[in-house]
Amino acid sequence: MRIETHLAQIGTKKEPKTGAINFPVYFATAYEHIGGVSTGFDYTRTANPTRQVLEQSIAALEEGDAGFACSSGMAAIQTVMGLFSQGDHLIVSLDLYGGTYRLFEQVLSRYGLTFSWVDLRDLSQVEQAIQPNTKAIFIETLTNPLIQVINLEEICQLAKRQQLLTIVDNTFMTPYLQQPIKWGADIVLHSATKYLGGHNDVLAGLIVSKGEELSERIGFLHNSIGATLAPLDAWLLMRGMKTLALRMNQHLANARELALFLNQHPLVEKVFYPSFDPEGRQILTKQARGFSGIFSFRLKDENLVRPFLEHLEVISFAESLGGVESLITHPATQTHADMPDELCQKIGICGRLVRISVGIEHIEDLQQDIAQALKKADQIIRRSGLS
Repeated sequence: MRIETHLAQIGTKKEPKTGAINFPVYFATAYEHIGGVSTGFDYTRTANPTRQVLEQSIAALEEGDAGFACSSGMAAIQTVMGLFSQGDHLIVSLDLYGGTYRLFEQVLSRYGLTFSWVDLRDLSQVEQAIQPNTKAIFIETLTNPLIQVINLEEICQLAKRQQLLTIVDNTFMTPYLQQPIKWGADIVLHSATKYLGGHNDVLAGLIVSKGEELSERIGFLHNSIGATLAPLDAWLLMRGMKTLALRMNQHLANARELALFLNQHPLVEKVFYPSFDPEGRQILTKQARGFSGIFSFRLKDENLVRPFLEHLEVISFAESLGGVESLITHPATQTHADMPDELCQKIGICGRLVRISVGIEHIEDLQQDIAQALKKADQIIRRSGLS
C-alpha cells in the first residue's frame, strides 16, 4: 500500500471477532491465561492490544522491524539511551531540541555517558569527533530550531564503516515525508505529540528499530523501564495519524507561502527554511518528499519580539508544534532555555529568533495576522524610542 492508504487504514481489519473498523481501546491491565495458556497478553506494560496495533503501524510506516510506543517523546529517547553503558560516548547534532540537551547533559552525564555536540552537516567534523568509546550518532533532521538539513545517507554510511548506531529523530518530518531507515538508520524516534497526533491533545513518543537483535534489546528496555503509552493515548494517536497525509500537505503548502512572505518582510532579517538553503534543498529533495511545516525566522530588532508575540490574534504563542493550529515559540526563553548561553550563541539561537509551526488555517489569515502584529510591534518600539 502507498503511505496515504496505510495511514488511513490504521487499525482496520485488525479486530476479526467483531469486524470493528475503529480498533477498540483495551483498558485491561491483566489478562487471563485461558486454559492455563497465555494469549500473548499478560500485563499491559509488556503488551496491550491497542498499543500493539499502533506499534505495528509505525514500524510499517517507517519500514522498520519493530515499533515501541512510549509515554512521551522524551521517554522514547530515554528508553533508547538504555542501550548504552557507563563510559560510552555519543556524537549529537549541535542544533537540537533543548529537552534532549537537558536529558543528555544534566541527567545521563551523571551516569557516565559523554556527548560531543557537532555540526553534522560537516562530515569531517563528525569523523574528528569519533573516539574509541563512541557508540552512536544522534541526529535531528530537520534540526530544532534552525531547521538545518543533515545528509542521512552520508552520516549513516560513515556510521556503518565505524560500527556505530545511527539514531534519527524524525519528529519534524514524519514517515510521510522522510523514512530514515531507507538511508541506513538503525533507530528512528518521534515525539508523536507533534505531527503524528496532530491535534495538541495527546502526549506520546514512538521508537522504530531495524534488525532483530536491536529490536529485542529495545523491547527489553521498553518493558523494563516501563514508560509505555496508555491504551487511550494509543487510540488517540492512531486517530490522529489517519489524517497525517492530508494535514501534512496543508502544513507544507502554508509553510512555503508564509516563509516566502516573511522572507520579504522589512522587519525580518533571515528566514530559516530549507528552500532558501541551496545545499539543504538539494539534500532534502533527494531524501524526503517535502520541507515540513515548521521554520524559524530572526527579527531585525530584539525589542520587536515581545510586542509581536503579544499582538498575535490568530497564531498562539505557545510551546510545541505539529498541531492543526499555528503556534509560535521563542526558543531562547522556552524550548532551549536550559542550554548554556555560550552554546546558544554558537548555534545561532538568540533573543531575536522565533520558531513557527504553521497550521492548516487559511494562509491569508496567517499572513495578515503576522503582518498586523509586526506593524503594531514596530509602532510600539518607535513610540518608546527603542528602535
